[in-house]
Amino acid sequence: MTPENLLYLKQIEVGPMENFVYLIGDKNKRECVMVDPAWEVDRVLRIAGEDGMKVTAGLVTHTHFDHVNGVEELLKKTEAKIYIHKAEAEFLKGMKTHIEKSESGQKLSVGGLEITFLHTPGHTPGSQCFLVNNRLVSGDTLFINACGRCDLPGGNASQMYESLQRLAKLGGGVILLPGHNYADNPTSTIGEELKNNPYYQYHSLSEFLGKRMG
Repeated sequence: MTPENLLYLKQIEVGPMENFVYLIGDKNKRECVMVDPAWEVDRVLRIAGEDGMKVTAGLVTHTHFDHVNGVEELLKKTEAKIYIHKAEAEFLKGMKTHIEKSESGQKLSVGGLEITFLHTPGHTPGSQCFLVNNRLVSGDTLFINACGRCDLPGGNASQMYESLQRLAKLGGGVILLPGHNYADNPTSTIGEELKNNPYYQYHSLSEFLGKRMG
């Protein structure tokens, strides 16, 4: 794990749907990744450049348009590889030479930083979160006081329940970095979500499904 003072982390709100794009990397090595390149890739790259950072990869939490509409622009302007869960890689057309299909438990080194990929289906079949330095970039799986929709194509409420339970086991001190700015605060913790998030107050799958379908 990279020492805290060497962790480079920027949370940047973009686009009309209040998406968060993240830059995460190693200040010492001057390398970072861009999580969910969308909407304002030029601006995000400019922020990285002003900080002296080079974007070496794009990480995709899932392939809904508002999280990937900037992937092509990122590829045009950098030499980045795009890491996407194998269950959704087929949805990024025409980018085969740039795509890296990821699996749960896989680790990616960025300078001295190590990012762990966690498969969390429910919102989509290939939804994935990224764990780095006690921080969880959760995409549209876990929000502050909410979780992702399961009623879109590929959504599955039973899988969402299991994914949320998996994230709960990461520990209460893990900092939550969601995919959208939907709450009063831009970040939370797993511990706070276990206490306050209504979707963590249902302690069986049947109770959870009742909530989701009610």
